[in-house]
Amino acid sequence: MTQATFGKKETGVTYQNRYGVYAVIPDPQKKHIILVQAPNGAWFLPGGEIEIGENHLSALARELVEELGFTAEIGDYYGQADEYFYSRHRDTHYYNPAYIYEVTSYQEIGQPLEDFNHLAWFDIETAIEKLKRGSHKWGIEQWKLAHKLD
Repeated sequence: MTQATFGKKETGVTYQNRYGVYAVIPDPQKKHIILVQAPNGAWFLPGGEIEIGENHLSALARELVEELGFTAEIGDYYGQADEYFYSRHRDTHYYNPAYIYEVTSYQEIGQPLEDFNHLAWFDIETAIEKLKRGSHKWGIEQWKLAHKLD
C-alpha cells in the first residue's frame, strides 16, 4: 500500500476536507479505462465523495451506479493519494484524500443516475493525460504497476 501527495499545502489557508473514493475500471483486455467528464469539462476517475455513514466500498458502489449505471466487483486497493487544490467554481480550498481501488469486473444495470456527466473509454496513456487530478493519474500508474503494464 502506498501513499502520495499532490498539490501544495499553503500556510495560512483553511482547507475543507473532502474524502473521496475512486476506481480504475479497465476493459476486459486492459487496454482502455473509462473516465467521467464533469460539466466543467474536467475528466476524473469514476467515484466521488464519501458520505456520512459510508465506508470506502459502500461509497464506491453508490458512486458507480450514480455516474456509470454499473455494479462492480472491487479488486485491489492501491492506496491513498492526498491532493490539495483550489476550486474556482466553489471558491474553496480542498484537502482531498483519494482512496484508489481497482474494479475487476462490472455489469451495466441501467442508465447513470447522474445524467450531466459524459462518459468515455480511453487508451491508458490518453486517460492519464486527460485526467485533471494528480491523484487520479497516480491511481492509474499504481494499476499499471500491479498488472506489469508499461
